[in-house]
Amino acid sequence: MNQKVAEVRRIGSDEVEVFKRIRLEALQLEPNSFASSYEDWIELSDDEWRRRMSNPVFVAFLDDQPVGITGLLRQSASKMAHRATIVMVYVRESLRGKGIAKDLLEAVVEQARVLGIQQLELSASAENLPALRFYRRAGFVEAGRIPGGFIQEGRLVDDIIMIRRLEATAPDL
Repeated sequence: MNQKVAEVRRIGSDEVEVFKRIRLEALQLEPNSFASSYEDWIELSDDEWRRRMSNPVFVAFLDDQPVGITGLLRQSASKMAHRATIVMVYVRESLRGKGIAKDLLEAVVEQARVLGIQQLELSASAENLPALRFYRRAGFVEAGRIPGGFIQEGRLVDDIIMIRRLEATAPDL
């Protein structure tokens, strides 16, 4: 029987300190995995952190400590509201390969379905091969490439755009 390693749940605005802790850890320890930088986030006010939590943020907890994070950004334009972007995917390095990223992704997918999202999107560095393999196993396909989409350590690196379509649910009759 497959036992979950960590508890994954959506955090609320009253848990801003948890959000700050795991997000800043991710940005500090894995700077090449994110479009944002630690410097972009460290100076944010608590109000700005809470505002960013208006979109769903999921955290993986192990022994009540945050060890992973992901979020979901829904498109706001009415003709694009069927789409959402998965952001901030991170699991502490010592816990990778234990199913935590999969559990975080499943939580985001379930939230997307509840919101009526039909297409999930994400981007990853072309050099982040473990992430690209993980997303492919999770049903994402490459939809495009932005040459030089990221600057990593002074170098231009391609940004891979991936999508996963979700089954539309039948309306209640």
